[in-house]
Parts: sequence; structure tokens; C-alpha cells
Amino acid sequence: MNDSASPAPQPRRSDATRAAILEAARERFATDGYERATIRAIAKDARIDPSMVMRYYGNKEGLFAAAVSYDLRLPDLTSAARGEVGHALVTHFLAMWEENEELTAMLRVGATNKGGAERMQEIFREQLLPVARQACPDPEQAPARAGLVASQLLGLALTRYVLRFPPTVALAREEIVAWLAPTVQRYLTAPSP
Repeated sequence: MNDSASPAPQPRRSDATRAAILEAARERFATDGYERATIRAIAKDARIDPSMVMRYYGNKEGLFAAAVSYDLRLPDLTSAARGEVGHALVTHFLAMWEENEELTAMLRVGATNKGGAERMQEIFREQLLPVARQACPDPEQAPARAGLVASQLLGLALTRYVLRFPPTVALAREEIVAWLAPTVQRYLTAPSP
């Protein structure tokens, strides 16, 4: 008797290897942070040779970009007073940057690695752009306005958390909010120039 039902396809070995690498990388980056995590340690955790990590992801930056998905947990601005949107976003981002090294690591990788840049662009598209659409008076301008907001927030993060410019590092959170919130507010809600 010939059984026409075929068994379920088995996952390819390379898929299983990639999954093991990504799982080990997520755990290692979360535990050790980006700087201290090594390809060798990740490969050991995944029980594979380090050359396999390099084969699939090229380098640590490429692996990080593939392993990390980040939820910015942006506030719902639909209930916020229109004049408080900038304040809410700057306050939120400062808390995010200061509570989690992963976001700073993503910025470092995004600035130096194509995969990391693509991951940052994806986060921008999927998370920041919808928030800008909530606040922007003209939906067609939302992408440009969101880009300007990102330039301010990422510029602050770069100078405060990555390059560690002493004057920027020395600013209290309240000072940063006071300086930056009106600019972010203007980018989101002011009439088009």
C-alpha cells in the first residue's frame, strides 16, 4: 500500500544552526552587553565552531543586527495634550537610553554596519513613524518630521552615550528635556516652513 501523505519537511540544518546562533547571541548580548560579548563565547553557547557564526553573519556587528529586535515602548500620544508631545518623547527616550545598554549598542552598530543601519531604519519605520503620524498636522509630512525628530534624539544619544562629550554628559535630564523638547515639539506639530 502506497501512502500518499508525505512526512512534514524537516528544517534544514543551516536553519537550525542559525536559530541556535541567534538564541545564544541574544542571551550573551543581554548578559554581557555588546562590548564584552564575543563571537567565541556565542559559538560555545550555541555548541558550534566560531567560523560558522562568521559564515552566517560576517562579524559581531552583523550578528548583533540580526539578533536584536528592540521595542522602544513608545507612549501612545493620542491622549497626550498636543503641546506636550515633545516633552513626552524626549523624557521617554532619555529613560530608554539610560535604562538599557542595548539601545546604545544598536546605535554604535547602526553607525558602522549596514545590517545594523537597516535594523535601526526598520525600528524607525515601524515604531517612530507611527508616533509622528499621531502628532503631525499633515500626514504627508510625517516621514520628514519623524526623520527630524530622530536626528535630534539620535544626535543626543550619540554625543551623550556613545562619544560621551563631557558637556552633554554633564547635563541633567531635566536640562536636556528643557532644551530638546521644544525642538522635537516644533518638528512634530509646527506649521510647515
